[in-house]
Amino acid sequence: MIVLNLSTFFETNAKLDVLDDYVNQAVELAGQGNDVVLTGAAPVWMYLSIAHALHGKVKRLVYRSPVTGDVEIFNHDPF
Repeated sequence: MIVLNLSTFFETNAKLDVLDDYVNQAVELAGQGNDVVLTGAAPVWMYLSIAHALHGKVKRLVYRSPVTGDVEIFNHDPF
C-alpha cells in the first residue's frame, strides 16, 4: 500500500495555481494498479483533484484521517 501524505506536497499553504504539479506528483508516486491511501492536512480541492486523477490508474483508493479512520473511496479489485 502506498501512502501519500498530501501535507508534504507544499510548505505552508497549498496553492491552487500549482494544482497540476500536485496532481502530477501524486500520479507519479501512486504508480499503476496499486492500493493508495491519501492522508494529511490539505484542502478539499486538492484531495478531490488527486482522487479524480488517480481513478483508472490505481486499483484501490482510501482516505485516512484520525477522525474517520480509513474510508474507501473506490475499489476496482476484481477479487
